[in-house]
Amino acid sequence: MERRRRILKEIEQHIQPLLLAKIEKKQEVLFEVHKEHLLPACQYIHGERKARLFTMVGNDERQINGSFSLYYVFAIDEIHFFVTIKIALSQVDPTFPSLAAYIPTLDWYEREVNDLLGLRAIGHPNRVPLILHGDSLGIHPLCKDYVDTGLVAQTPDMTDTVEYMGEDVTQIPVGPIHAGIIEPGHFRFGAVGDTILHLDAKLFYTHRGIEKTLEGKTVQEARFLIERICCVCNVSHSASFAQAVESAAGIEISQRAKFLRCLYLELERLYNHVGDVGNVCSGYGFAVGSSQGARLKEALLQLNERLTGHRYLRGIIVPGGVNCDLDEAELVLLMESINEIDVDFQEFVDILLGHEIAMDRMETTGKLSLQQVDDFEAVGIAARASGRDVDCRRDFPYAAYEQLDFAVVLQTEGDVLARIKVRIVEAFNSMLLIRQILSRLPKGAIQTDIPLIEPYTSSLGWSESARGENVHWIMFDKNNTIYRYRVRSAAYSNWPVVPLAVAGNIIPDFPLINKSFELCYACCDR
Repeated sequence: MERRRRILKEIEQHIQPLLLAKIEKKQEVLFEVHKEHLLPACQYIHGERKARLFTMVGNDERQINGSFSLYYVFAIDEIHFFVTIKIALSQVDPTFPSLAAYIPTLDWYEREVNDLLGLRAIGHPNRVPLILHGDSLGIHPLCKDYVDTGLVAQTPDMTDTVEYMGEDVTQIPVGPIHAGIIEPGHFRFGAVGDTILHLDAKLFYTHRGIEKTLEGKTVQEARFLIERICCVCNVSHSASFAQAVESAAGIEISQRAKFLRCLYLELERLYNHVGDVGNVCSGYGFAVGSSQGARLKEALLQLNERLTGHRYLRGIIVPGGVNCDLDEAELVLLMESINEIDVDFQEFVDILLGHEIAMDRMETTGKLSLQQVDDFEAVGIAARASGRDVDCRRDFPYAAYEQLDFAVVLQTEGDVLARIKVRIVEAFNSMLLIRQILSRLPKGAIQTDIPLIEPYTSSLGWSESARGENVHWIMFDKNNTIYRYRVRSAAYSNWPVVPLAVAGNIIPDFPLINKSFELCYACCDR
């Protein structure tokens, strides 16, 4: 605690000459500065203080204070604290200085606020729209005065793809409609022979406007939509949402609810990791591996349904606690099932890691350096497989994780094999965590009431999904309705590093590399 006070005092002393306003919260301090001071403020927090960008939020606050606002939320892991830099932008001049050249991960964030709010980053190296592909006719759907007039025809725009001058380079377009039953993404390869020189990836073909739809919704109405951001991440998204609501309301949930949340979160992580190990095998035609992964994942999904009534654990985590308790018989069933899965999964892992051809296909394929994942603020498996030591279960403990014992799994090679090894060990760790929870599960209530939240209160919620951090930022309106909601999924942070991992590999290895990240499209198309 003393270290936290010292570091925050040093930060405030540095920011003080730039400061317009300051708001202190339990786990966050917000500094408002003039937009001309955005660069030095963020360079100090991100560069000198080594804070990592947690999320960036654009908000139309003209109904509140007559301006637009941008919030740059930085996480200081060593003291479990957030520092937010806020700037206000006038309607007359909705521009701000681009930081993408200094903090590369801001590339997507800055382009997104341009698309959805009309806020332009001056000096951004890439002016091509991110979400509203092509000509969007000046429509900015997250503005409060936006009027929905139906679908707008857009002209496809591929001006952001690399152009090659030499005749030896072949351009290979794939998608956005694919042969398999997968979500839409356009991939354009530049290759010489079968070696990939460069990959351009374009997503956001089915952006669903969930954040816009959430405006004006009550907490209960919002929960239904937030669970549907992504099917296989719905528990983690629900946990982030619930945590943000509880933080804004200033309440603590019961100990039993905290432990049960961890239980459901680890069950979600477990079936994802086990299934994803099998999915990676399908990326290079290892049929035994893909079959075993699918079989074990199905067993876990059936276990979820027996325990909670839903294969993907939907409807379980709610603001104020959880919506499903477990009796003694169900706890015994869970323990027995986890013990069986443990043995089964170990046999699968032994087959996979003992197979010479499988190891040859994964080792040195799709490498990412620590510098690359640091620059783009990658999270989850993608980060930890390259040696980036981040896991918000440990760095910003929530639910009951602070009371549980677990290790953050790291590899340093940054290739497909490293990513699959992190998944394997994390799957076993999830089983250990489930056993801990079952042995320590306290008695008590599972829900706490949500009181009335003061209008225009903003708060953060986060969770470590199977793919990495899911971060939710919320600002409330009157009567516990939502004024603004922003979702930053793990996929949003990790997609930009996939093209970096592909360069220098052969085209037949792209499915393998892509599956080793196993990123959601839906988590971006929220």
